[in-house]
Amino acid sequence: MNSMRFAEFSGPTGPGLLFLIAPVLAALGCNGGCTGRAQRPDQEDPRARALARMVETQIARRGVGDPRVLNALRSVPRDRFVPSELAGEAFDDHPLPIGHGQTISQPYIVAFMTAALDLEPDDRVLEIGTGSGYQAAVLAEIASRVYTIEIVPELARRAERILHRLGYDNVVVKAGDGYRGWPEEGPFQAIIVTAAADHIPEPLIEQLAPGGRLIQPVGERLQELILVRRHADGTYDEERVLDVRFVPMTGEVSR
Repeated sequence: MNSMRFAEFSGPTGPGLLFLIAPVLAALGCNGGCTGRAQRPDQEDPRARALARMVETQIARRGVGDPRVLNALRSVPRDRFVPSELAGEAFDDHPLPIGHGQTISQPYIVAFMTAALDLEPDDRVLEIGTGSGYQAAVLAEIASRVYTIEIVPELARRAERILHRLGYDNVVVKAGDGYRGWPEEGPFQAIIVTAAADHIPEPLIEQLAPGGRLIQPVGERLQELILVRRHADGTYDEERVLDVRFVPMTGEVSR
């Protein structure tokens, strides 16, 4: 079996229109008891069974064993992040188009990248390339706060609406070019870039907290996921962890 995993994500972004996400408690039936994250599906519900199958067959069997990541993938209703006409394919093992030439990645890649960040409950995470908002929701199930930037304004607004409806009040979405990150909200314990470039932007490494991790696809035709670990003395190391294929990062990085 070919070891290469393929994924395509929306391109990253930078300063621009800001969207703040607030919980919709009444719609979720929380009665004051929600944390701002999606309610776990009823295990008798068809969606819950589909999610369970997806996690077991596509993710756990391929070696992602972090229970926090597996629980997050079981909790986030992936079908809510894809166009309605593709909802029947939402739990399949492949990317799906979300418009504007962008895609939502296959679940395994989302799980793999999330697990590589080794998140803790009090972590603050920066995501470059919001796309559908699905990766941000998975991160928000584990971390305390997620800041996500999307270069396509229409996708940023759509992701904001979906995350808002699902009650992810610990996610903030911004439209713009993410090459320079979000310095006013840093440093971050984790940074995830969901589009490929020929280098890792230096501003993102500078916004990584000591002990933090950054993961990004690097390359053009041939791409690898690079995992960066920043040490307490400010130095960092890089590890190549997986062959992938992502959509290219756009904006300042291409200049």
